[in-house]
Amino acid sequence: MVVGVLLLGLAPGPAAATPDTLRRGLGNIMMGPFDMALSPIQGINTVARNLKEIDDSPGVRLAFAIPGWGWLTMVNFGGGMIRTLTGTLEIIPGVILFASEADMDPLFDPVEDAGALFEWDNPLIDVENPWVYYNPLVAPFAIRVKMGINYTRPEY
Repeated sequence: MVVGVLLLGLAPGPAAATPDTLRRGLGNIMMGPFDMALSPIQGINTVARNLKEIDDSPGVRLAFAIPGWGWLTMVNFGGGMIRTLTGTLEIIPGVILFASEADMDPLFDPVEDAGALFEWDNPLIDVENPWVYYNPLVAPFAIRVKMGINYTRPEY
């Protein structure tokens, strides 16, 4: 009887692990290089959008278009590098937090808030089936696909 009570006390409870930090880290590692590659296109996109919204003379608009494109391209390229780095930094806590119900806030918030050239709502993210949600083989495929992020303009 005592053994039965001890075994009952050691019975596993419901799974409470969360793979969200690990998935976010993997997604940032995989999508960061695409942000870097798409930074010239996002730079042109941002310059064109800003030229429509500013109220300067045509000379000023023309004079700042090319340097502005270069600046925005480098900022977005650097943002892609930081995204890749923060993804790498989130992998170790993601593996550790996979076994607990805790989660970590994003290290690099613009990924969540900024607009992107390409976004895809991955259906694997919302699957709550434990065989999918907690499966370490599925985690690399259950990422938020968002690339070509505009790091200079959040979309709040």
